[in-house]
Amino acid sequence: MSTLAEIRAALRQAASAERAQSAARFFKTGKGEYAEGDVFIGVPVPGVRAIVREHRELPLAGVDALLRSKVHEERLTALLLLVDRYKRARRDASAREQLVQLYLDRLAHVNNWDLVDSSAPQLLGAWLFDRDRGLLDRLAASESLWSRRVAMVATQYFIRKGEAADALRIATALLGDSHDLIHKAVGWMLREVGESVDLATLRGFLREHAATMPRTALRYAIEKLPADERTRWLDARKRS
Repeated sequence: MSTLAEIRAALRQAASAERAQSAARFFKTGKGEYAEGDVFIGVPVPGVRAIVREHRELPLAGVDALLRSKVHEERLTALLLLVDRYKRARRDASAREQLVQLYLDRLAHVNNWDLVDSSAPQLLGAWLFDRDRGLLDRLAASESLWSRRVAMVATQYFIRKGEAADALRIATALLGDSHDLIHKAVGWMLREVGESVDLATLRGFLREHAATMPRTALRYAIEKLPADERTRWLDARKRS
């Protein structure tokens, strides 16, 4: 069975100061930026995933310690371990509930867009698929940028199961959000609706909201539509 010390040692062995500097810039860790103070040690995502595969039996207390770490790659490792463990606990609802509860208890540490995107659908979306989804509405109303993004991105699981209603509801609730990362998440999930559910549903949403929705969200939503149609939706927004 793996230990917390072994995982931390493996991460540091795979780390690079040059990559750490690049990641810090890319993930906006500077003063006043959305991830101010986040700490990177410079481990590429494939390297993190390889470490997760090697140390997937880390006790849950160790996963929790990683999730509470100030080091970004340690938090990512913890989240990928939770996702892996959730997938493997197919017939154990109690174990899955424990994993999701840990995720929710530590949601304040899921505090960058890559951390959200690599965990929200696979954990929260999967757990809520056959349960009440009101939690997503509460998260969408949170003051936390990352909780709001969790609410939106978690719906990807439903979308890929052919369900669009929750994604459209959360997207509508977040159309007035002030943050670009929420605009991107909304547009991304709307694009997924068009790809995984049907284009008619996406177009219905656009007919109602395209003229007033954030431009970034609109651009993401229409990205896979034909060029002439993209132009019509963008023009509709310009005329509003």
